[in-house]
Amino acid sequence: MLVSQILKTKGDLVFTASPQETVGAAAALLHSRKVGAMVVLEADESIAGILSERDIVRQIAKEGASALSKPISACMTRDVIFAQPDESVDDLLAKMTDRRIRHLPVAKGGRLVGIISIGDLVKYKIQEAQAEADGLKAYIAAG
Repeated sequence: MLVSQILKTKGDLVFTASPQETVGAAAALLHSRKVGAMVVLEADESIAGILSERDIVRQIAKEGASALSKPISACMTRDVIFAQPDESVDDLLAKMTDRRIRHLPVAKGGRLVGIISIGDLVKYKIQEAQAEADGLKAYIAAG
């Protein structure tokens, strides 16, 4: 299965923030939206970075509670790794595992078209394994 197919099922909603918003406000948004990361966009809609819960925790560990009043740009990941719509689930699982990341923004032609989490990929792999098991059970029962 390809990323584009997962996005068709999941949808293309991506929570975003601006680099000037505070880390505390971003943490509140992540909590209220029940997500682990958000894409950081410049005013012109170009991608400035990605902010994850891990980024926030690392900043607080370094600076204490004062980190919450800093702008997102102070702790976001700037070197964003992207997924392409034509990449496979297995390719993304390998990419995420190798780089120890949990979220990949999906870009097409330099434009943000969605986001894929490790949970999305694991959900698909479980569904795939279940479908295969069901097929084998049906084959054996019919045999």
